[in-house]
Amino acid sequence: MRSVEWDAGALKMIDQRALPWRLEFVHLETVAQVAEGIRNMTVRGAPAIGATAAFGMAIAARECAEDDMAALLVCLEQQGELLKAARPTAVNLAWGVERLLDVAHSGECKTVDELRETMLLAAQQIADDDVAINRRMGGRGAALVNKGATILHHCNTGALATVDYGTALGVIRAAHEDGKQPHVLLDETRPRLQGSRLSAWELEALGVSYAIIPDTAAGYYMREGEVDIILVGADRVAANGDIANKIGTYQLAVLAAAHDIPFYCVAPTSTIDLALPDGDAIPIEQRDPVEVTTPYGAAIVPAHFKARNPAFDITPHRYVTGIVTEQGIARPPYTDSLARAVAGYEL
Repeated sequence: MRSVEWDAGALKMIDQRALPWRLEFVHLETVAQVAEGIRNMTVRGAPAIGATAAFGMAIAARECAEDDMAALLVCLEQQGELLKAARPTAVNLAWGVERLLDVAHSGECKTVDELRETMLLAAQQIADDDVAINRRMGGRGAALVNKGATILHHCNTGALATVDYGTALGVIRAAHEDGKQPHVLLDETRPRLQGSRLSAWELEALGVSYAIIPDTAAGYYMREGEVDIILVGADRVAANGDIANKIGTYQLAVLAAAHDIPFYCVAPTSTIDLALPDGDAIPIEQRDPVEVTTPYGAAIVPAHFKARNPAFDITPHRYVTGIVTEQGIARPPYTDSLARAVAGYEL
C-alpha cells in the first residue's frame, strides 16, 4: 500500500505515529491540515514529505476560492510558504511545493478550473514517479549487498518514508527479493524510535531477517565484525556530498570509517540540493525536548529536567563511500558526480 495517496477528494496517508501497534489512516482536506501533518510527523521521510507537499499544493488550488488566475497564483504562493514552513531540513518539502508552483506559473492552463485539475495530475505524477525511482534505486543499490550480508540501518527509509518501496530499506528489500537473504541490524533511532517502531514493522511484513539494537550498540557490532555494510537515507544532500540525515547518522559514519566498513547513503536526486555548497548551509530542525523526556507520552524523567532535541545531524562527505541515486551510484568527487546525476546523466 502507498503511504500517501489521493482518495475521494482528500489526501489519505498512514498515520505513522500509531505504528507499530495500529495501522491507521487520516484524510487531510485543507492546506493547514497538510502542514500540521508534516509538522507533527503523521507523515515523515523526505520523499513522502515531498509528495505530501505536492498534494498539499493541489489542495491549495482547490481551497483558494479566487476565480481570477492572477489572484489564484498569489494565493498559491502564500499557501506554498505555509507548507514550506512546516519543517526546515528536508529539501523535498520545498521541492514538492516549487514543482507545483512551476506548473501553476507555466501559463499552459487557460482557466482556473483547468489549473486546479492540472495541479492534481502533477501531484499524482510526482507520487507515481517516486515509486518508480525507488525501485530503480533499489536495484542499483542491491548490487552492493553480498549474499548473506549483515546490514546496519538507521531510522526508517522504507515504504513509510516514501510513497512506496523505500530508499535505503528499498535497497534491502531489493536484495531480499533477489534471494540474497540479508540480515538487518536496526538502530532504535531515538528519540522517536523510527527504527524499532517503523523499520522493524516493515521488515516483519516483508519477511526480512532483522534485529533491533540500541543506538549505543552500533559500535559494538562493528567491532565484533558483524556489520558488512551500512545503509542510510538522507533528508538533504549538499553539492559536495555532505548529508543531513536523522540524528545519530554522523556517529555511525565515523565508526564505519574506523572499522573500514562501507557507508552508503541512498537518496533520490530530488533530495540533492546543489544550491547548498556544503552541509554547514543545511538548516537543522530543533524539535520539542518533550520528545526526549516524555517519548510518546511516557515520562522517563521529571518534567523539569532539561533536554535538547536536534532532529538531524550532518555527515561530512569524506565519510561517505557512495550515494545511491536513481541515476546510479555517485562517488567522490561528489561535486561532479552529484551534478551529473541531477542533470539526468547515468553514473
